[in-house]
Amino acid sequence: MNNSYQRIVMASRPNGEVKVENFRLETVPVPEINDGEVLIRNHFLSLDPYMRMRMEDVKSYAAPQAIGDTMIGGTAGQIVATKNPKFAIGDYVVGMQGWAEMGVSDGTLLRKVDTTHIPLSAYLGAVGMPGMTAWYGFTQIMQAKPGETIVVSAASGAVGSVVGQLAKLRGCRAVGIAGGAEKCAYVVNELGFDACIDYKAGNLLADLAAATPDGIDAIFENVGGEIFDACLSRMNPFGRIALCGMIAGYDGEPLPIKNTRVLLTMRLSMRGFIVSEYPELWPQGLKELGGLAATGKLKFRESVAPGLAAAPEAFLGLLKGKNFGKQLVKLN
Repeated sequence: MNNSYQRIVMASRPNGEVKVENFRLETVPVPEINDGEVLIRNHFLSLDPYMRMRMEDVKSYAAPQAIGDTMIGGTAGQIVATKNPKFAIGDYVVGMQGWAEMGVSDGTLLRKVDTTHIPLSAYLGAVGMPGMTAWYGFTQIMQAKPGETIVVSAASGAVGSVVGQLAKLRGCRAVGIAGGAEKCAYVVNELGFDACIDYKAGNLLADLAAATPDGIDAIFENVGGEIFDACLSRMNPFGRIALCGMIAGYDGEPLPIKNTRVLLTMRLSMRGFIVSEYPELWPQGLKELGGLAATGKLKFRESVAPGLAAAPEAFLGLLKGKNFGKQLVKLN
């Protein structure tokens, strides 16, 4: 085994858009593990929009990313050394080792996974935190019934793609919103949504009206801004909104909402949520998602960047919607 590995730290806080210069690649020695700890060689790193918010020094749901520390991030890998009786060398595990080729854990936030029927990378996507985010927002907040119309923004992404498929399995009409004809074709033809609106085509309101003739009963919101505003204008009475992300405003742009009066007139329920705050529901959600993925009923797509050094560029691309499906980094 090499006696060093690479990691990426946050070198500086972004001012507006994130830049590659906000990150620094470092080579550091492999640490010795203590009793109760394991050493993991990470095979995949997950890149997710929440990381952008964590780079800001503002009041939020979690402490900000510290300058000079390894960037936060979900990882999937294999145990290469262990002093913890619950884990053996060769075990595949998912954890939060960050933007690094290796990591040490005391096992607290480490989950053993079975790669017999589900590829390791999927545990960072459809059968991991993004899948659980979709599952929680859909089952606990949207609570859509058969026959209802649901709309999900960023529908081709890691979270949105799962929301629509869960909705179809529950007998709902699923309408996606995505950027570009290729993504929309995938959402309808591969994932089985009833319709997908290309917000880049310039006919958002008209296309949304055509795709939701009976109005909208529930929204899964990942984007915010004008897309969210357009969906609000189509809401039915007593509609539910799962507020998952506001990626349109992550670089600091204001996100004015014109249709706020609809919240009152249509008696809507809107709830923001952070999926890590509901650990008691993870076993139930992951069991359902794992079963669907293993039997081919839950489809997913991945964009994979090669090597840790490619992570910052891939992250910038993710924030601009350049990824297709779940954005991962394959570590050497």
